Amino acid sequence: MAAPGWGSERFEQITAELAERVLTITLNRPERLNAWTPTMARELMQAFDRAHADDEVGAIIVTGAGRGFCAGADLAAGGETFDWRKRGERAEQPEDNGGQFTLRVFNSLKPVIAAINGPAVGVGATMTLPMDVRLAAEEARIGFVFARRGIVPEASSSWFLPRVVGISRAMEWVATGRVFSAEEALHGGLVRSLHPAGELLGAARELAREIVENAAPVSVALARRMLWRMLGAEHPMVAHRADSRAMFHRGQSADAVEGVTSFLEKRPPHFGDRVSDGLPDIQPDWVEPEFR
Repeated sequence: MAAPGWGSERFEQITAELAERVLTITLNRPERLNAWTPTMARELMQAFDRAHADDEVGAIIVTGAGRGFCAGADLAAGGETFDWRKRGERAEQPEDNGGQFTLRVFNSLKPVIAAINGPAVGVGATMTLPMDVRLAAEEARIGFVFARRGIVPEASSSWFLPRVVGISRAMEWVATGRVFSAEEALHGGLVRSLHPAGELLGAARELAREIVENAAPVSVALARRMLWRMLGAEHPMVAHRADSRAMFHRGQSADAVEGVTSFLEKRPPHFGDRVSDGLPDIQPDWVEPEFR
């Protein structure tokens, strides 16, 4: 059953629209190029939590309103922008809210597609790294500009970025802090494809629909967990054991029967297993996320 209220939800700095099992989350501060704020971070995490619990959501697209994707942190506070003490934080070592969001994306049970429609700088770039596929507009520009602002990469990007593009490319982009073209992002493996601005969201939706119309949601969720978690495995034997457990559980499922039967009968599949019922425990030492 779908969680109520996607169409009527009132966020301040994002919008969320569900259509044909694809949830499109749009950063919605176009007058500030969708600059990142604590409110935006909180609302994004709320939207992902709701998507996790909603079996009508088969895939998620994240994009930006207007001509920008996300211009990075809102710098309205000037030189004190990144000083936690000046912002009234009470914790001795406060957590980076960009990292809280990217860890939430990392733990997502739904595939996530970034449609980078314009400038994606700072957290606007790092927030996309745990997303599964990144598409970009031809005129988009991307930058890991932290060193030029006297800070360091955040949002767990020191883990994600080298795994996405390799250590050499990651260090070049981080050390220079320069803003680079979508074409360079494509050649560097950061984005999957480039599109005219007016066709970007359509291309992202086409990819999302290919997933939701053909693949078993529980299998996608489990495979996503396996692939991302195995980036940190110390030996392929870890993957072999997890694969074996996953095949054992999914091989006995109604989805497996439907997947083979629909193929033999040459018809679209109708998968009934629900992500909200939980995933099989295939790796005992994996820490399972808690969702609100």
